[in-house]
Amino acid sequence: MTHEGIRINTPEEGARQAETERPLPRIAVTPEKVRVLLTEGKGLEIDWADGHRSAWSFKWLRDACPCATCNDERRQEGRKPGQPKKKPAELLPMYTPPAKPASAHGVGRYAIQFNWLDGHSGGIYSWDYLRRHCQCQECTFAAAETTGAPN
Repeated sequence: MTHEGIRINTPEEGARQAETERPLPRIAVTPEKVRVLLTEGKGLEIDWADGHRSAWSFKWLRDACPCATCNDERRQEGRKPGQPKKKPAELLPMYTPPAKPASAHGVGRYAIQFNWLDGHSGGIYSWDYLRRHCQCQECTFAAAETTGAPN
């Protein structure tokens, strides 16, 4: 009998995990206005029904792809959503074009999906996922505060 996959959490870790998995209020995950700044090459902006405003760069969104393949890859490498892959040490670094989608479309009333120029299109970015990973200064500061990162 093996115990692979069994993980023992401290009470603090359990409380932190429960906090990140608690349902957000509907008003916090209901977008009022969604802007995909495709021609500018900037990213995604959402004005939420609760008055909050979020913005993500295309690079961050590509590195945070929520599909199963990308999630497994990030987990194996110990990366968080939005953290880029480590660059391999090369004698002559190759140019990689910036992450940019060819198109974007809504998925029902709950998400957005990008068709990336690199051929990847498996990730469905739910409004809940995007709100939980808001990159505004207020939200990133609150997230750092709850995870114990130094100020």
